[in-house]
Amino acid sequence: LGANLEVDGKTVAHYIDILADLLLVRRLEPWHANVKKRLVKSPHFYVRDSGILHRLLGIGDYDALLSNPVLGKSWEGFVIENILSVVANRAEAYFYRTAAGAEIDLLLKFSAKELWAIEVKNSVAPKIRPGFHLACADIKASHKYIVYGGDGEFPIDQEITVLSLKNMLLKLGESG
Repeated sequence: LGANLEVDGKTVAHYIDILADLLLVRRLEPWHANVKKRLVKSPHFYVRDSGILHRLLGIGDYDALLSNPVLGKSWEGFVIENILSVVANRAEAYFYRTAAGAEIDLLLKFSAKELWAIEVKNSVAPKIRPGFHLACADIKASHKYIVYGGDGEFPIDQEITVLSLKNMLLKLGESG
């Protein structure tokens, strides 16, 4: 990021720390368990208020958002922020990504044996990439979910449930 902005990396890190301290940016740390894979070790950052993000990017309405390449990451940040507001301090939050590309958008560690893998898709007909299955096997996820941009809840296979953000928030509320 520093190279793209032509600024020293330490300066960028300092500014990001300030934004995180002001609760404007969420820093999501990588999962760091002992898996025998090369893992991405840099944190992910999300603007916590998607309305501010859209305004800063000049996205004025819903139609403009739908045609903007930031849509997927904006939805991902919105979903993660809502989930973590419901979970509060009941779980540790991470993401998981290997150098080969196996990825989970959000991991919620409630206990040593209860690890939820959550993938975020803005589609109303989400498809699971093989990397999600590989990542879930790597971390031994106890629960596997896809939060999508539609309504309702349905199984996509024997182990993975697709559900709306509303249903995920209700499920998390019931688990606490």
